[in-house]
Amino acid sequence: MTEANQTGKLIVCALGIFFSYLFFGIIQEWITRTKYGENNERFTFTYCLVFVQCVANAIFSKSMLSRNESQADTTSRWMFPAVAFTYLCAMLSSNEALQHVSYPTQVLGKSIKPVPVMLFGVIIARKRYHYAKYMAILLIVFGIALFMHQDKSKPGKKLDDPLPNHPYALIGFGEALLLISLAMDGLTGAIQDKMNASHRTDTHTMMYNMNIWSCLYLFIAIMITGEMIEFVIFAQKYTIVIWNMILLSILGAVGQHFIFTTITNFGPLKCSVITTTRKFFTILGSVIIFNNPMSGSQWFGSILVFIGLALDTKFGKEIKHHHHAHHHQHKVAD
Repeated sequence: MTEANQTGKLIVCALGIFFSYLFFGIIQEWITRTKYGENNERFTFTYCLVFVQCVANAIFSKSMLSRNESQADTTSRWMFPAVAFTYLCAMLSSNEALQHVSYPTQVLGKSIKPVPVMLFGVIIARKRYHYAKYMAILLIVFGIALFMHQDKSKPGKKLDDPLPNHPYALIGFGEALLLISLAMDGLTGAIQDKMNASHRTDTHTMMYNMNIWSCLYLFIAIMITGEMIEFVIFAQKYTIVIWNMILLSILGAVGQHFIFTTITNFGPLKCSVITTTRKFFTILGSVIIFNNPMSGSQWFGSILVFIGLALDTKFGKEIKHHHHAHHHQHKVAD
């Protein structure tokens, strides 16, 4: 594939991720934040919500696999249950963190995601990058942190209170969950890097296997917690939830298609940079559209993000030495 084709494909993936997850976020908030009925009931069935999404993703990827005759996938079987487990742990711990920290804190915490993905990639998948790439990632992360930090200090904020600080605790429970989530993100990226480097991994094969294993783990969790029965009762009372969940699952499947296409073609680090900057552009968009004033540090943060993205575009490739190893491994796999 030529350089121009690669760039075109990356732009399509980035736009696909951006738009599908923009609407995904709106509907997810709608489902979880709405007060239902006269008793102002809330939707609290996280396992069921993620389970429905994983089922939809598995069906979508299976239909894509049956349509496209893909190359034989040589990925080692143990990698899929392992990567599904770390991916699920990352998602569930960041969702659970929202019960204990404010939404801006959660977004801010998750915006550091490219750092563990890069570190674990270097340690576990033996990745090597140009030093400018490390600079670019740090600039993007630091810029986003500066930009989003403002939300925490705004007066009149409608946020959940963080857990009260324990005398001996260095960080709260919510922050600890965010750290677990980031570590799991890093491990997920490292395993996916290993899959791409040592095996011929097909986009929809990875998507299908990860979601099937996630379905299995979630089904066990739903059965142990008894969440299924409560969810069925809730859904019978408020059928609008079902339709919103179906819409959410469709958007999630499309978003995951672009995410897995990015991972198998450009690596998990590039994917985490796209998903992280998507949040930044979503917030930047709302600032511009609703004419909210931006502080000096937010402008500075924005400039850092754009410098980081420009650096990442220029020096985003791995060091060539790794590519030779990459081709060699493919020949071995053949």
